[in-house]
Amino acid sequence: MDINSFIQSETFLRHNRDLSERELDGPVDLSRTTEVKISRDVYHEADSRGLTLSELLETEEYDPTPSDCPLDAFERQLALAGIRLGGKSPTTVEQFYQKSPSLMPEFILREIKKGQSMRPELSAIIANSTTVASNRYTPFHIDTSSTDRLSLRPIGEASDIPHLLVTEQNHSINVPEYGLGLKASYKALRYRTTAQFRVLLWYIGFKLQTDKIALIVNTIINGDGNSNPAEVIQTDASGTLDYDDLINLWAQFAPFEMNTLICPVGNLKSILTLDEFKDPMAGYRFQNKGELFSPLGAALLRCDNVPSDNIIGLDSRFAVEEVITQPLMVEYDKIIEQRFEEAVISEAVAYAKVIREASVVLDVVYA
Repeated sequence: MDINSFIQSETFLRHNRDLSERELDGPVDLSRTTEVKISRDVYHEADSRGLTLSELLETEEYDPTPSDCPLDAFERQLALAGIRLGGKSPTTVEQFYQKSPSLMPEFILREIKKGQSMRPELSAIIANSTTVASNRYTPFHIDTSSTDRLSLRPIGEASDIPHLLVTEQNHSINVPEYGLGLKASYKALRYRTTAQFRVLLWYIGFKLQTDKIALIVNTIINGDGNSNPAEVIQTDASGTLDYDDLINLWAQFAPFEMNTLICPVGNLKSILTLDEFKDPMAGYRFQNKGELFSPLGAALLRCDNVPSDNIIGLDSRFAVEEVITQPLMVEYDKIIEQRFEEAVISEAVAYAKVIREASVVLDVVYA
């Protein structure tokens, strides 16, 4: 999705309603906020403690947010500097730098994360997200080949106890660092308002999440390097997808539950137009709000990185885990110095299979 389509999307419009200044019931206490001076050293301290600037400001030694305060610690820093992110006269990027350049990197990071939150589908299709200290990660291997070993049964004297065999996979996975350069000159941004600039940042976060969904799809289909690609079944007739094919896919999941279907737009349209799913209320919701119905109880997710002849079914509770070695970060030194064209937004992330049988691929077998 390009940025113009993104701006016109329901996801953008839903978040864009909060651009105006937040209504405050009364004055906000900034007495402790005035004692905190944000500098490169504070960013360095946050890095050394594995925190973002916002998280560091919330610690007891800085400026923790009282339970009744409508602004968090970073928002109070913006208020103290007189930076307005919305309303009738939002602050321009140039004014932001004149008032408090050291706040710009955290502003950028927070707005990119807001953009990531506009693709909630990613968190819905991973079983777990884990942060590790090394750029190599060895997933678990859970042996599900024999149901007898894990069947619940009475244990007699001297009889074998059912057990689940959990070992490490033969091969560790590499957790690569992904970077995105913000190729925008300060000249191009200086007269833009923060309200305009944050839309660009939202789109960056939105696109990052979209790309990570594609990484998950690749892991599901091809495995994580441990000979664990998803099982592939085929439709009854070449090039044809019907209701019986989806029932057959659903039936592969016992004892799991097929709670998610991921497919490209062509197969998504085929599912939406099956006679068995032409529920008038489902059609009304789709036409009115663009809400997709849930065939066989599974959430539909469009991802055009899925091969055109595939539909992925998965039990998102057990299929894939996310591994992070470096959370999302921006190069704060370059941002503070207004060198946007050199600044890199980066994150180190990978995906690994948890239980292979929790995902199955339906191949439509186009001739």
